[in-house]
Amino acid sequence: MVTTVAAKLLVLGGGNMGSALVRGLLQSGWDKDDVTITEAREQRRAELTVEFPGVVVTTDPPRAEEVVLAVKPVDAEGACRELAGSAVTRVLSIMAGVTTAHLEAWLGPPTAVVRAMPNTPATVGAGVAAIAAGSSAGAADLAWAEGILRAVGEVVRVPEADLDAVTGLSGSGPAYVFLVAEALIAAGTEAGLPPATSRTLATATLAGAARLLVESGEGPERLRANVTSPGGTTEAGLAVLDARKVREAFVDAVLAATERSRQLGDG
Repeated sequence: MVTTVAAKLLVLGGGNMGSALVRGLLQSGWDKDDVTITEAREQRRAELTVEFPGVVVTTDPPRAEEVVLAVKPVDAEGACRELAGSAVTRVLSIMAGVTTAHLEAWLGPPTAVVRAMPNTPATVGAGVAAIAAGSSAGAADLAWAEGILRAVGEVVRVPEADLDAVTGLSGSGPAYVFLVAEALIAAGTEAGLPPATSRTLATATLAGAARLLVESGEGPERLRANVTSPGGTTEAGLAVLDARKVREAFVDAVLAATERSRQLGDG
């Protein structure tokens, strides 16, 4: 049941991504009185109250014109139907696989829907999200959604049909990077390094390489060539990765995740 108390922005769902958005908004200058979080789980509500002192955390969604839908996809229809007929005019959905067409049908007119696919680095303010407009969302609605998501990282605009590929690449991508980190740590240990040393070296190497890629202005091909001396150690290592078809494996992983996202959306 939607209550009559007004909220500037209602974040419906206080999980990792919902709380990351709230954290980013507060750090970017939003007032704590302008954000309300609705969360069904009692223990999670207690945690959110401690993390965000002064922010209203409740079980019943208040009336709000602007809403971030951050619930589980299985709860999407119920959440939307609860909001339908209330004051909501804009909804930003960060749920995977739930199309704008479904959201618009459940919410009813005249709600403008923007769908986003953020990723987990948003929890440390280093995310990237792609957004797509629903049939009734205009330029102002996209700008509003961008303003919220930029509090936790970068934002790009894509057609909704591309969001499955976004899911396969940047949505699932952090897991691929973490797998590389696991492999490098294990390899360093097998080569004779203490586990703690191997972890420090692998983690710092990945972080430094990512920063170099972002800040140098060079493409990955050039940066890879710069560190690969003919007949040197890096060339020997890359030869093994090429022989094992690691590049192709990453492509296949993104395509598999993209296809799975399509299947979930169809379901």
